[in-house]
Amino acid sequence: MLAAALILAALGSFTSCERADADNAHAQQVEATELIRTGQSWDGAELPDYLAGRPELAAMKYVIPAGRKLGWHHHPVMNLGVLVQGELTIFSQDGKQKVVHEGEAVVETVETIHHGENNGTKAAILYVFYLSQKDLPLAVQHSEMPLE
Repeated sequence: MLAAALILAALGSFTSCERADADNAHAQQVEATELIRTGQSWDGAELPDYLAGRPELAAMKYVIPAGRKLGWHHHPVMNLGVLVQGELTIFSQDGKQKVVHEGEAVVETVETIHHGENNGTKAAILYVFYLSQKDLPLAVQHSEMPLE
């Protein structure tokens, strides 16, 4: 009888703990913040139609040291980046520019030559998500174009 009472008491306290955990989980709601929703790249150009065929997704993390200039390049595929640290300035060939600040999202241009610079005092950390296809490069470098 005593053993049964102890088992019931233990089960009761276990169930109480489960209820407390469940109550805490409900109290901590998931927070969702939309960073960006657009059909245009940062320079205002309309994004192209999706590629025909089977998609391949890629996610990259770039760490760009302070003072570093990236070479001229273009992306043959659509991509979206989120800058989680630092600041990055993007320049197009026609003189347009955009400064991306920590916590901001940016949609890169497609098939438009551009480059980026970290003019800040700390490394810029950028996560980029690409909608691509197998065997397509994520970026194509244009080394024949000097940076100023």
